[in-house]
Amino acid sequence: MAGWWRRARGLLWLKPLDRKLLRDLWHIKGQAFAIAIVIACGVGMYVMSKGMLVSLEETRSAYYERYRFADVVAPVKRAPRALINEIAALPGVRRAESRIRVAAILDVVGAQAPISGQIISLPDAPQPRINDIVLRSGRYLDPQHSNEVLVLESFANAHKLALGDHLYAILNGTQRRLTLVGTVLSPEYVYAIAPGELVPDDRRFGVLWMSRKALSAAFDLDGAFNEALILHSPGSSEDALVDRLDTLLKPYGTPGAYGRSHQISDQFLSNEIDQLNTMGKLLPPIFLLVAAFLLNVVVSRLIETEREQIGLLKAFGYGNLFVGLHYLKMVGAITALGIAMGCMLGLWLGQGLAALYMDYFKFPFLLFHAPASVFLVAAGVSLLIAVFGTFSSVIKVVRLRPAVAMVPPPPPDYSRSALWLETLSRWLDQPSRMICRHIYRWPKRSGLTSLGIALSMALLIGSSFSMDAMVHMIDVSFNVIDRQDVTVSFVEPRNERALQDLLHEPGVMAAEPFRAVPVIFKNGQYRRRESIIGLAQGSELSRVVDTHYQPVVIPAEGIVLSDKLAELLHVDVGDLLSVEVAEGRRPVLDVPVVAVVKTYMGTSAYMNLVSLSRLLKEEVAISGGYLLVDGDQTEALYRALKNTPIVAGVGLQESAQQAFNDTLQESLGTFVFFNTLFAGLITVGVVYNSARISLSERGRELASLRVLGLTRGEVSYILLGELALLTLLALPLGAVLGYGLAWLMVASFDTELFRIPLVINTATYGYAALVVVLAAIVSGLLVRRRIDHLDLVAVLKTRE
Repeated sequence: MAGWWRRARGLLWLKPLDRKLLRDLWHIKGQAFAIAIVIACGVGMYVMSKGMLVSLEETRSAYYERYRFADVVAPVKRAPRALINEIAALPGVRRAESRIRVAAILDVVGAQAPISGQIISLPDAPQPRINDIVLRSGRYLDPQHSNEVLVLESFANAHKLALGDHLYAILNGTQRRLTLVGTVLSPEYVYAIAPGELVPDDRRFGVLWMSRKALSAAFDLDGAFNEALILHSPGSSEDALVDRLDTLLKPYGTPGAYGRSHQISDQFLSNEIDQLNTMGKLLPPIFLLVAAFLLNVVVSRLIETEREQIGLLKAFGYGNLFVGLHYLKMVGAITALGIAMGCMLGLWLGQGLAALYMDYFKFPFLLFHAPASVFLVAAGVSLLIAVFGTFSSVIKVVRLRPAVAMVPPPPPDYSRSALWLETLSRWLDQPSRMICRHIYRWPKRSGLTSLGIALSMALLIGSSFSMDAMVHMIDVSFNVIDRQDVTVSFVEPRNERALQDLLHEPGVMAAEPFRAVPVIFKNGQYRRRESIIGLAQGSELSRVVDTHYQPVVIPAEGIVLSDKLAELLHVDVGDLLSVEVAEGRRPVLDVPVVAVVKTYMGTSAYMNLVSLSRLLKEEVAISGGYLLVDGDQTEALYRALKNTPIVAGVGLQESAQQAFNDTLQESLGTFVFFNTLFAGLITVGVVYNSARISLSERGRELASLRVLGLTRGEVSYILLGELALLTLLALPLGAVLGYGLAWLMVASFDTELFRIPLVINTATYGYAALVVVLAAIVSGLLVRRRIDHLDLVAVLKTRE
């Protein structure tokens, strides 16, 4: 290795300061590499998140445009096909088409439970159309065969359906045997979930495309449609178009037209894009700030040990600018290494994330692509933060006068100590007293070391707590709020006798009704399309709970809003809320807000079922029922529900929870793993740097103690005991900072679809503390080897 350095010094094109820079970097190679890893983690996360954000947005835009995803959807009860011409003539409409879409119960061989499905009409011949399909296998429908269907690819794969296989669907009360002739993808089912669900379950929800002629005949919709698809003109107002459509389609029973942003698949995709954007803005700067902190510590302490060299350089004519740039070059070299590693890491992670998203979102293609601007921003911000973090240390070099620099700094005064330290010292041996005195005499240095370790622990907590939060959210949602086993939805609202019919089904031990009414909430300029859920008085299977998870009794009058919906509408308890009902007589009501409750999923509104019916001026009607079921009779219940014509959908609580857990493990688990890995690397980097810097600073002192007769173990105890004490002092601070980081992340990831609760389990604090302690132990062992190999003669030589 010495020969290598001799050859390096022989390179005439290297200036003396540059040769010194190479020597310094080699001398601190371990610390420099540890800092570069921290920078690489921040850069890698930024490249991954921003590159994936660009990839998703570009893929979504290209997919939507190529297959003409509708800008506005207008559902109706029934309208004549000729009406589509009037819709196409409305201002702001570029193109309009009609179709039929119905809910149905599906059944495939090997599936015990009924499957919720949707069936959509297709024209008799392939043609460019709004919400077009991507044929993945098989062929298009043959109009001469009314039983042929195309199936969403993910549903076919989940049930291992092959071309030519048969499945069954209840169409308008009649069971039909259908033949699979092709599998497809669709831009409106990028995120394919059943109505009312929050995560995909490809075994429990399927989408079929069928000949319009066959579907219209099955539902008595010849010459009619029940859904209009619209592409609006560029630059036109979507809200104005929606209002025109609502006015035109009001006589045909429309629940209200809605834009693409309210389409459930696009909502979830947009939510994921927003979260990626937030992650790219929040976490990478934290990693880079930690790296800047480490760089500042390394450079400032290196400057302290090179005071004499700095003085000599200035005495020999090197100006302040050259000396200051020398140390900035060191910062730049370490940062550049971290940027290079981070860019490669980000590309690798991005490709893996794209593969994960291909399973999560049903795109026909998704390639990870990070534009040059992402790398330029990552490099620029990293360099800026690194230089800013070490600028104060470099300024000290510039201001240091040669005469002062060439004089060794005065040794610390150990003659007097604080009273508490003197008292404590009586109970300690000599090496332990040395540890306490050194920490006391260098409070800033010790505090910064402890702060760095605490920050690494905070990153571990901030990276791991989301799993605790999601598990808590699942537990509250499925075991405290929704406690039913089965949710049955009807094709149309039914009278209360339908609930008694459900009670007589096999295995049903209890049943409670619910009513879902589509409405438009208005409060001044704020407007939301939602549904009011009417619940029976004292409902136990599906409950509304407060912040302490205790049941909230829904008052006989007024409406209860989720906290997120109240926030979006800017209303509070006691305010009057305008409610425009989007079905039936479409009354407009002023309803008082009587309570605001905490929810973690979606935006909900609740009313007493009887009160809701009275406001609608109708007999009590129900949209479905929540069922408590005997587990030994579920198969019999499923068979009965499959053959019940009035049932439009069946939701299974156990399956929904399992799908949520699977999605949690696949998606969030992957993010948590990599974030925790990054935080763990930072922890090792912080602790190892602290130990190495302490060894560099105290090498002569420790060697002197060895010469005076202390054993290697005693000398190691003095250095590593200080590190251990500072690590222990950092743990409580790290826990507090970790809680603060978790709070910041909760606030940043607050969306309409999900609100992450601020829940951190004791085990997570323990895990983070354990990682920090293990990192300290590993770093201590590495430093201990260097202590054992101290060259006592070389260290004790006078440097002047």
